Amino acid sequence: MAVSEPTRAPRNDDSTGQIGQTVQLLKEYAIQETLAPLKNVWRWIGFGIAGALLLGIGTAFLALGALRMVQTEWPHVFQGRWMELLPYLIGLVFCLIVAALAVSRINKQPLTKEKR
Repeated sequence: MAVSEPTRAPRNDDSTGQIGQTVQLLKEYAIQETLAPLKNVWRWIGFGIAGALLLGIGTAFLALGALRMVQTEWPHVFQGRWMELLPYLIGLVFCLIVAALAVSRINKQPLTKEKR
C-alpha cells in the first residue's frame, strides 16, 4: 500500500497578493525616506560649498587689499622690528572676525522642515 501524501491546502492568492503589496509598500517607503531626502541634501551641500568658496575668496581679497593699503599709505607708521608685523596682524584679525561671523550664522536646523 502506498503512503499517500498529505493533502495541501490550495494556495490562497489573497495572501500572496498581500505579501507582494507589503513588499512594494516597503520599497516605496524606503525610497521615500532615504533617496528623496538625499536629493535635497546635495542641493544644500552645493549651496554651502559655493557660499564658502565665495566668502573665502572675498575675505582673502579684502584682507590682502587692506594689508597693501596700510603698507603703501602709511609706511612710516609701521617702522621697526615688530611694528612691521602689525599690518599682517590686522589682516589676520579681519579674517578671524569674518570666520566668526560665518560660524555664528550656520543653520542648526535639520535638513527637513519637520518640527520635532
